[in-house]
Amino acid sequence: MLRLYTHPICLEHDPGLGHAESPSRLRAVLEALDQDRFAAIDRIEAPLATREQLLRVHTEAHVDTLLAIAPDTGTVQLDEDTWMSPNSAQAALRAAGAAVAAVDEVMQHGGKAFCAVRPPGHHATPDRAMGFCLFNNIAIAAAHAIGRHGLKRVAIADFDVHHGNGTQDIFWREPRVMFISSHQSPLYPDTGSASERGVGNIFNAPLSPGDGSYEFRELWQGDLLPKLYAFKPQLVLVSAGFDAHRGDPLADLRLGTEDYAWITSRLVDLAHAHANGRLVSTLEGGYNLGALAASVAAHVGELLD
Repeated sequence: MLRLYTHPICLEHDPGLGHAESPSRLRAVLEALDQDRFAAIDRIEAPLATREQLLRVHTEAHVDTLLAIAPDTGTVQLDEDTWMSPNSAQAALRAAGAAVAAVDEVMQHGGKAFCAVRPPGHHATPDRAMGFCLFNNIAIAAAHAIGRHGLKRVAIADFDVHHGNGTQDIFWREPRVMFISSHQSPLYPDTGSASERGVGNIFNAPLSPGDGSYEFRELWQGDLLPKLYAFKPQLVLVSAGFDAHRGDPLADLRLGTEDYAWITSRLVDLAHAHANGRLVSTLEGGYNLGALAASVAAHVGELLD
């Protein structure tokens, strides 16, 4: 069973005209998934994350500020890249809530889930919104899996073109979480070197500008996937960013839609090998609408199969 978590208010987070992380991204994703081949997906309205769930990874000051700062009209700027509009806080609560609800569902009933939500999350640190991200959705999901379900080994696989610095920061000293990331370097946020290891639970694999399918698959097949298999995760979480696509305007890798199908199928195999098939994926980046739509469809198609 594959479940899709989303909420209409995620379309109402509007960073402003011309911003790359626009509502049109989620519209393109939802349109791509509105096809007969995806008719069997169970579509579920994302709930609001609770304060308790947020505070597992974020400071009280961060949570309180984001919930209070949303403007009544217009936008407010948090940093050079990150803005909030009147419904941004509610959208962020639904995005985090989707990931938590998806974890609960797969832990209780098995299967897989995809969270078609925004704003994205993997740059958000314990005390800072940055890089288009307000709350760290995937980190909140992982912390919930540990705190609520008592898991001892949770894997986060992040193939977004930008390094998930926030996720890494949150779990830097948490051996129950393995964080694995492939990403372009140099590129925002200028973190994610191979030497950043946490307590032996962090594995970064930088790719160079211009690298494509061969380099990406070699990296995962030869290095990252064996580390994940050795960890034997009880739950597989995926920060699913699609901005390493050759058509994306914000980076310089050259992946194709077929590469997202390939990595997804390998992560599904991992979940079946060690986690009773349990996998939760949540949307991160991807800023060429056509490439994003096609890549998400390829990703979700592998989850469904």
